[in-house]
Amino acid sequence: MNSFLPILGLIILAVIIIGTYRMIIIKRQHRKLNDLRFNRVKPLYDKLNTAAELTPTEVKPYAENLLTRETTYQLLNEHQKLSLFPGELVTIEKAAESNLANWLEFPTELGTCPDEIEHIKRVGIDFDGKRHMVFYEVFKYKTLEPHWAAKDDWILGVVGPYFEDSKPYDFPQATFSRVSSTLETTSPDEEAKWVHEHISRRR
Repeated sequence: MNSFLPILGLIILAVIIIGTYRMIIIKRQHRKLNDLRFNRVKPLYDKLNTAAELTPTEVKPYAENLLTRETTYQLLNEHQKLSLFPGELVTIEKAAESNLANWLEFPTELGTCPDEIEHIKRVGIDFDGKRHMVFYEVFKYKTLEPHWAAKDDWILGVVGPYFEDSKPYDFPQATFSRVSSTLETTSPDEEAKWVHEHISRRR
């Protein structure tokens, strides 16, 4: 008994040290990623904050890129220049696609933008028993070798919830991918329901 307490204390101390170290590393990685994301749109940001004229042609590459689409929309909205954003990309589906790609890029998730991503369907879920619906956009995505997730082929990702009055580029609170959920093991409806019950309803 006397020797057990010091061992228990060492185990607890080790867990605290490892947890603290991991938190520091993750914060550093997130900061680095945020800097990278800002640098991707910096030319657009600089032009919006000067008297220089901006054209739809200049905006288009930023809007088409999954990793800069959301930020581009937000920047243009802040500067009241949404007329420069391509109209065909002003949809919940296109916004959700960009949101998922950015979420997957975090080091604690996929760690990269998928090589391919495709929208599968919108799934509606009755959330209060009174026919009030929430909606989730379900995507499939894949990465290529040598990425560790390439072996799983198509993986499911879910973005939402959205409501009947949601607008494109409203921020979804429960973007998620279990990474282990593939088209071979889980249906889009099942995955949306899992995210609704385990992620969305807990926030």
